Amino acid sequence: MILKKYKYILIIVTALLFAFTSCMKDLDTLPLDKDVVTSASVYENADSYYQVLAKLYAGLAVSGQEGPAGNNDLSGLDEGFGQYLRAYWYAQELPTDEAIISWNDGNLRDYWEMDWGSNNEFISNMYYRVFYQVSLCNEFIRETTEAKMNDRGIDAAKQTEINGFRAEARFLRALSYYHALDMFANVPFVTEEDAVGSFFPEQTNRAELYAYIESELLAIEEELQAPRANEYGRADKAALWMLLGKLYQNAEVYIGEPKNTECLTYVNKVIGAGYTLENNYSHLFMADNHLSGEVIFPITFDGVNTKTWGGTTFIIDAAIGGTMNPADFGTQESWSGLRVMKSFVGKFYNLETLKSARIPLKSAAEYPLLYVPGNYQAASGYGADWAPDDEAVAKLASVNSDETYEGYVWFANNNVEFKLNKIPGWEEATTNGDVDELGNTGNLLIGSWDSKNIKVAESGFYRLTADFNDAKYTVTKTDWGLIGDATPGGWDTDTNMEYDADEKAWTMIVELGSGEIKFRANDGWDINLGDNDADGILEYGGSNIIISDPGKYEIKLYIGTPDYTYSVEKFSSDERALFHSDGQTLDITDPFEFTEGWAVTKWKNVTSDGIPGSDVTHSDTDFPMFRLADAYLMYAEAVLRGGSGGDIGTALGYINQLRTRAYTDTGGNITQGELTLDFIIDERGRELFWEGHRRTDLIRFGKFSGDEYIWQWKGAVQEGKAIDAKYNIYPIPASDVVANINLKQNPGY
Repeated sequence: MILKKYKYILIIVTALLFAFTSCMKDLDTLPLDKDVVTSASVYENADSYYQVLAKLYAGLAVSGQEGPAGNNDLSGLDEGFGQYLRAYWYAQELPTDEAIISWNDGNLRDYWEMDWGSNNEFISNMYYRVFYQVSLCNEFIRETTEAKMNDRGIDAAKQTEINGFRAEARFLRALSYYHALDMFANVPFVTEEDAVGSFFPEQTNRAELYAYIESELLAIEEELQAPRANEYGRADKAALWMLLGKLYQNAEVYIGEPKNTECLTYVNKVIGAGYTLENNYSHLFMADNHLSGEVIFPITFDGVNTKTWGGTTFIIDAAIGGTMNPADFGTQESWSGLRVMKSFVGKFYNLETLKSARIPLKSAAEYPLLYVPGNYQAASGYGADWAPDDEAVAKLASVNSDETYEGYVWFANNNVEFKLNKIPGWEEATTNGDVDELGNTGNLLIGSWDSKNIKVAESGFYRLTADFNDAKYTVTKTDWGLIGDATPGGWDTDTNMEYDADEKAWTMIVELGSGEIKFRANDGWDINLGDNDADGILEYGGSNIIISDPGKYEIKLYIGTPDYTYSVEKFSSDERALFHSDGQTLDITDPFEFTEGWAVTKWKNVTSDGIPGSDVTHSDTDFPMFRLADAYLMYAEAVLRGGSGGDIGTALGYINQLRTRAYTDTGGNITQGELTLDFIIDERGRELFWEGHRRTDLIRFGKFSGDEYIWQWKGAVQEGKAIDAKYNIYPIPASDVVANINLKQNPGY
């Protein structure tokens, strides 16, 4: 059985903390629903323990008893906003460069403005979710002692199984306490050892809570099932090792002591446990990701049986808007909320050019030239208008030095005019144009001030020829494509190229097979280019260009002033750059406008075969809280920070496995010299973005508060600014500080 379809009994948790009763529903009342039973009776039935365990796991995935709404576990915030994973995602992603949200609900904007206070209802919701989960786990652990099970007459074999459940409950409690440690630091602390009833919990500190989590995880390690032996969606030893690794990875933040050797100890166990990288990165975030061998511990969702407005339903639907088609994501929802910050896009692209590919340098032969001054120059990137002496002016060339000239010119605007000059200047004897005021007869008036401007009505990329022997010229609009049996369209259909006006080249990225290619214009053979000598110089009607190695290629066609050249290069791009930029601006001037900031296409409610999930409103896609790729990154970071138990060569191998997957080849692989901590924090972003890691990572690297790393809207100003270090931890909700005399607010709030 896969633990994706939650079915559980509502237990009446009597071990609630007094300080939380203002936000939590009163759970001490008698149940009215015939399907709801109390803790006094549920544990009498040995088969009910599994259902109660399912409720503990469901606490991470759903927000109440019915789903997606209608019977919330906590009062106050809307069930969708109030779900555990959604609350966690807000807290971990919105205050970083990885996310911004266009909604202005309540104090939600405080997250991305990074100016929250102790009355922020979204931060309070995260806090109460953590401690509601802790309370559920405490009650289950309290009710599964050997003595209580003996009193109930549960047989030994069943007790052995339930003891495994109990270890899982302790893991889940440790996970929530870890979230409390990471986000709130100094929190109220209650375990199953505390007496049942209303009381003021004592406040622990970060060092004490760290020690408790560590001791709990070490104590239950041997009680959990072996890696990959448990039911999918439930904790096993590998999940525990990952959580211990996380605890040690961040130990210097939590207790002021590095624990990189300890981190490596447990990460090595994870890596040796038989998990495998998913071949296709995008499949990790689809509706059938439960089939992946990379996922170590997920929060599971099912669109029919585990309905919620939080979880991956939120992550998917809130990211859709603008020109995006919801059906492509297996949903009918479009919430127009989430985007990424410009600086995060810069982890994948050069922000100056938004190009990730290398540009080869090309040389051209020297031939007699014809200069093309006109009113198109400034708009089209050829220098100042009507300036034949501008170095950038378009030029035609006479390849055979026979008074026939040719070249290609980009006209960015309609209704352009130009002349043909034999010198980079203005002299009557060398200035040539049309014989008629119409400017489009095709006949040249040579060497006369009476010659008229040649006129072109429509913008585009034009082939210009001039024959001074016959006093003729031609102006032919061209659009270029690739054809051949190596192309997707074979010899019958061109694969169109796009003109890059900045680079003055026709470009494309295309999957090619073994075979041959040629360039041709306007889907016809009248104008086609090949390479007779395989020397990179193109000739009209030239020989086919051979492609011997199938794969993804970047192809560029440089046709301006002869010689005409091209490049065909194996193309490596980071396929983790799952963005939607159509209709979206890169800069965010108005955070509440969805079309400002690039959208993200990483998460989908579609299977790896392209089939929509079981429901077009609620997602089937699981959330991989821990996965193997993270273990590889943790290993490399711990080695770079001086931990024992690993080596730089192995670390480099792990990182390059991730990059080989990301690029689908070795084109993105790095060298040992490039493997630095600065690289690691960026690579963690590229690999793990929108998976709930970024805030913790930035704090560990000293880039969250302060001014070492600035992104748009950090500190509530568009250009970004430094923020106070107090924001490295969240405040204890003011309502709890007022209600519990034992609590002291975190510093600075």
